[in-house]
Amino acid sequence: MNANIIHHGAFQGVTGSCHQLFIDEINSLLIDCGLFQGAETAPDGTSGADRLEIPFPVERVQALVATHVHIDHVGRIPWLLAAGFKGPILCSEPSAKLLPVVLADAFAVGVTRDARLVERYLKMVEARIRPIPWRTWYPVFSGPQGSCRIRLQRAGHILGSAYVECELSRPGGERLRVLFSGDLGAPHAPLLSAPRPPWSADVVVLESTYGDQVHEKRSARRARLQAVVEKALGNGGTVIIPAFSIGRTQELLYEFEDILYRQRQKPGRFAEAWAKLPIYLDSPLAGRFTRIYRELQPYWDAEALARVRAGRKPLDFEQLVAIDDHADHEATVRRLARSGAPAIVIAASGMCAGGRVMNYLKAMLHDPRHDVLFVGYQARGTPGSAIQTFGPRGGYVEIDGERIDIRAGIHSLSGYSAHADQNDLVRFVTRMRHLPAEVRLIHGDADARHALALRLQEATGGKVTVMNG
Repeated sequence: MNANIIHHGAFQGVTGSCHQLFIDEINSLLIDCGLFQGAETAPDGTSGADRLEIPFPVERVQALVATHVHIDHVGRIPWLLAAGFKGPILCSEPSAKLLPVVLADAFAVGVTRDARLVERYLKMVEARIRPIPWRTWYPVFSGPQGSCRIRLQRAGHILGSAYVECELSRPGGERLRVLFSGDLGAPHAPLLSAPRPPWSADVVVLESTYGDQVHEKRSARRARLQAVVEKALGNGGTVIIPAFSIGRTQELLYEFEDILYRQRQKPGRFAEAWAKLPIYLDSPLAGRFTRIYRELQPYWDAEALARVRAGRKPLDFEQLVAIDDHADHEATVRRLARSGAPAIVIAASGMCAGGRVMNYLKAMLHDPRHDVLFVGYQARGTPGSAIQTFGPRGGYVEIDGERIDIRAGIHSLSGYSAHADQNDLVRFVTRMRHLPAEVRLIHGDADARHALALRLQEATGGKVTVMNG
């Protein structure tokens, strides 16, 4: 029994995740339905960012499984529904809380800002969502030619992120287990339990975003994070951190709360400056997600819950300043650009492809007092990728048609990626008690996929397929 999978996205790059697993000849299950971002292309080679329609029939798609709520995994759900998809949206219980907020924002940005239409759409989506508890088999479809059930396991990427075990059964008792990794997280990520591999799988469809890299250890990345901020404290400037509204933002807040706590317990050279340092969360959407993260506290990992029991507030500390109003945002940009008052600003979007972070970049990139700190993957063709690549060389970037010379300090901390690195991905496969017959690599640039394929072939001796169209 072979796995029949059509990859509709994230096999020529990192974004646009969408994978169709056939249960029998005509009935199928869809794993994710996300947006393409940056310069990455849709499967037919057209500009992915402009390709929103669903290019395959959906009448016999029995369900959609959302591995997690990042936009490159769920952002095309409005167009999936418009194409006629009638099935349920299956996801973890935390994702069920987060998904409506993500989709309402995607609908408002991509379709219409008419509040009544957004509300109607949101009610339609919420009626489709079926939360599934962790480690619980859920029947998706049963017919005379085949059946399918799924089980969600913690993936450790963002709160609620899951990898999906799909068990297919055919007449005569033949069974096949296919695993879709979604995005796997790095071990010891703040707030999240580390992913544990399953007992076995016949086919693993595995992400490879950082398949050619090894991240810094958590203690090293926190030390570098602190060092970048302390450089800015000395310069009298702002540290701008482009961050996605969900996942990365909350991890950064968690780490900054810990640095502030450690400075109070064991003061360092900059302890007094840290005690006065404002940390601005300038993203209304990130603020909403942070509040939901606090509501989902029972799903935090043991370390985070221990801090709460000790009276600490990892996502709601005193020096955290949330900016919601747009006028307040504009005033903050002007004030920080002019003044010598140090500050940290966390703002979306994470790839500098829009959002409030763009106003900070336009106002501050030319000034060497300031620093930009990248803590996540920057897709090809995004302004974030250009700044990250050319900034350290004294280059420039174009924002809204304006050329801006980059004189601000540019830093990248790969250790803060929410993705597993090469070693983590290899361990996820090799620590299965029964190794898969095939691993299919998706969700990565070509270099990352090929580097990971070599490591996996050495480690398992099994079949490793690099999906590329």
